Amino acid sequence: METPNIELIASYWTLAGNVRPGGVTEVSPHSLKDRAEAAAMAGWKGLGIVHADVLASIDRYGVPTIRSILNDNGLIHNEVEVLTKWHRDGDKLNDSNRMRDELLEFGGEIGARNLKVTAGLFEEGPPDMAKFRDRFADMCARAAPYGINVVVEFLPFSSFNTIDLAIELVSGSGPNGGICMDIWHVARGDQHGHVKSIPIELLKAVELNDADAVVVGTLLNDSTNHRRLCGEGDIDVRGFAREVIELGYDGPWGVEIISEELRNMPLRQAAERVFQTTMGQFQGVPISGRPSLERQA
Repeated sequence: METPNIELIASYWTLAGNVRPGGVTEVSPHSLKDRAEAAAMAGWKGLGIVHADVLASIDRYGVPTIRSILNDNGLIHNEVEVLTKWHRDGDKLNDSNRMRDELLEFGGEIGARNLKVTAGLFEEGPPDMAKFRDRFADMCARAAPYGINVVVEFLPFSSFNTIDLAIELVSGSGPNGGICMDIWHVARGDQHGHVKSIPIELLKAVELNDADAVVVGTLLNDSTNHRRLCGEGDIDVRGFAREVIELGYDGPWGVEIISEELRNMPLRQAAERVFQTTMGQFQGVPISGRPSLERQA
């Protein structure tokens, strides 16, 4: 059976250069124009942009020019990232709502596909799912007029850390509510056995990367500094891709490599290497075959 058509999105940190999540600044040292051109040359079909870089890019170019940069480089599957405090209260919620509105307005202007969100970072105890569901449904309703999906990631270093919780959250939230499934979160959160339980209509985004068999330091350190390029770690990326394709997923694939090594790589080299190593995981992957989410021996 033929390999399905594959289009890749460079999630923000993959091509952001020497910045990191939660750092002094999250604004890329590479201009949006440079990132878009490097991505297009390598074969990417979309970019992710975080809130701080959205504001910096608007200041530099203005929204119409940003839209032209993306369109001129054939970047059609773009995403805005990432809300983390939408389930909180008080000032944290007010800040999150402001960011949400700015990301949705910008995302609507550029035709963004997804708004990525997480929840429960570093929080202990079970999440208040009634509250989470109400807030998430509200975000979906606000995003719908812009044509944007709201996709939630489950994280192993949060209270919102399983596929089952993600399904519970997004079910009934509206047709634009869904799950973003990152292979790193599946592997580190021991969620391999739950992937097939995701209703395909809820799986709106998938992200690829790789990792060593053993966590480097804490989960947070491993996630933000030591992700590996696809095929260069110990996760069975090809088996995961096969499993997701067999579920019926046919959308673009995000690639989120958050890595100290990649941060210091020249932009065009990074765009090319990450693209090629990721596409290599799809070579010979049929729509049907041996499903496997086990780590390679």
